[in-house]
Amino acid sequence: MTTLIILAHPNIEASRVNRRWRQELLLHPEDVTVHELYKEYPDWSIDVPREQRLLEAHDLIIFQFPLYWYSYPPLLKKWLDDVFTHGWAYGSNGNKLKGKKLGIAITIGDKKENYQPTGSVSFTVDELIAPFHASAIHVGAIALPYFAVFGASFQASDDEINQSAVDYLEYVHSSNPLGGPQ
Repeated sequence: MTTLIILAHPNIEASRVNRRWRQELLLHPEDVTVHELYKEYPDWSIDVPREQRLLEAHDLIIFQFPLYWYSYPPLLKKWLDDVFTHGWAYGSNGNKLKGKKLGIAITIGDKKENYQPTGSVSFTVDELIAPFHASAIHVGAIALPYFAVFGASFQASDDEINQSAVDYLEYVHSSNPLGGPQ
């Protein structure tokens, strides 16, 4: 099985980091499928059966997005609401995501030190992404540690962004249940 990247960036062409990550992932079509929600659903009309089949075909699913007002972009929220349905993802007969690994790869515009209890945000990244972990637990999936790059808005240099792409690919491959190429 390959890895499925659910890429949810409202303006990927304006993004330095997410665009570079996508570029790196696309170099590995043999083991990584990049699924861009804003490209697939510009009208926000989600093909739920198609999305569910896509999820069923992969053991590792990584949600890639910019931290967006301390949460995730709105189309990703709608996608989760529409696709993770009762009887499919959860409930007495909903087990299609059971045992799958769910990861998060996020870009964060601000500095890492601001995402501490004593920082200007006053919350850690783990606290902000708790809904993803709770959702993974609810559907019987395995929540992986997150991968993040801080300073994505204006502080990251080109070298740091390029290194983050290499590190992200390593995160993907090390999280893959079949190992993936190293």
